[in-house]
Amino acid sequence: MNLRSAYLLNQQNLDALDDEAEPSTPTDADEYKTVRNLEDVISCLSDYDPEAVPVSQAQDIIRTFVQPIHAIEKVAIRSALDRVLAADIMSPINVPAHDNSAMDGYALRGADLQNEDRVFKIVGKAFAGHAYDGTVGPGECVRIMTGAVMPRGCDTVVPQEFTREASDTHMRLPANAVKAGDNRRLAGEDLAIGSVALPKGRIVRPADLGLMASLGVAEVAVQRRLRVAFFSTGDELRSVGEPLDEGCVYDSNRYTLYGMLHRLGCDIIDMGVVPDNPVTMEAAFRQACEHADAVITSGGISVGDADYTRDMMAALGGEVLFWKLGMRPGRPMAFGRITSGGRPAYLFGLPGNPVAVMVSFYFFVRDALLRMMGASAVAPLPLLKVRSKANIRKRPGRTEFQRGILSHADDDQQEVLLTGAQGSGILRSMAEANCIVVLGHDQGEVKAGDMVDVILFHGLL
Repeated sequence: MNLRSAYLLNQQNLDALDDEAEPSTPTDADEYKTVRNLEDVISCLSDYDPEAVPVSQAQDIIRTFVQPIHAIEKVAIRSALDRVLAADIMSPINVPAHDNSAMDGYALRGADLQNEDRVFKIVGKAFAGHAYDGTVGPGECVRIMTGAVMPRGCDTVVPQEFTREASDTHMRLPANAVKAGDNRRLAGEDLAIGSVALPKGRIVRPADLGLMASLGVAEVAVQRRLRVAFFSTGDELRSVGEPLDEGCVYDSNRYTLYGMLHRLGCDIIDMGVVPDNPVTMEAAFRQACEHADAVITSGGISVGDADYTRDMMAALGGEVLFWKLGMRPGRPMAFGRITSGGRPAYLFGLPGNPVAVMVSFYFFVRDALLRMMGASAVAPLPLLKVRSKANIRKRPGRTEFQRGILSHADDDQQEVLLTGAQGSGILRSMAEANCIVVLGHDQGEVKAGDMVDVILFHGLL
């Protein structure tokens, strides 16, 4: 494929997406290419029990049910940071564009190398951006700098430190200093014309911006930003700035959710605090559903609260599961899809306790939202095995996510110590921690010195 063909292919990729550009109204139903319903997903599970759902099973159900949205927009590459590519970026040029030198030294013909010292005549110089125009003949060489185009006839570069100048016009090369082809970077060695430089579904990072710029790509197609609405429920909640009446608490969950969603690059709709009233809550759900792709709530899904919530979900045409998860913190959770005004939205009903909200988000909601964004091959959060500094109480039969502080011991081994009390309402434990200790479903007591799995907060929080 030549340069023009690759350029045209990139333009065709962009032009073909014009018909899929972002609609003027939010979240058209046909953006969701849903091919299954929630009942079909759980009917395939022989051991499904909503009263005791293991973490891994809940993750699998969510992963299977959630589908990407398909609205696309074109943006300048500087606006593409943290966005998901909607089409492959094809390289319109060879990278590097020409055979060039990987070292400062002398370019010569590999056929001239011998098993004895030899003197070469220096016939010119080549710098990056300034090529040597002549052709190098037998016994000749060109003084060359890193990145300079290889002169015609040359296929080898001798590093400067391997040589001895016999005079201003000649260079002496010791025997067997290099082999033919050494220190030459071939045209297209990094990327060939027409090859995929960045694949569809990739989340664009700073290095990707540089790569696109190096290819001369000015505009790319990306998935539109995911719209996420969220609100907290509870008569006892007060927003920051309001008077704190007796028996009331300030709502922290909307602020942690805001931070986590912002990090994912979502368009955020903060709907505030919704009181425990079925009519008011249904109105909030309808508003959220009609303006967002996903709705996240905190609180109001425990056993006592779920009765009217189920009726309300049914009124919204919802496919919603209410779970008791085998995990700590964060046992109750609701998941599914609701519809209002002909617009669907995925629903994530999280617990009310602050730590449980964060843990539930990272281990259930985060991957689902990335999948909705069209991100390809969403990998699970990476686990690091480290030594536990103290005993950790744990009973088999549930997954526990405990807050820890990772440090280096005197023997330079990494070790982790819990932050202290691990109650699901102790938000300070998350603020002090730099990792989460993941204790698996079947794991029992941990003794000091045992190895445990941790997930680092760095890059996550």
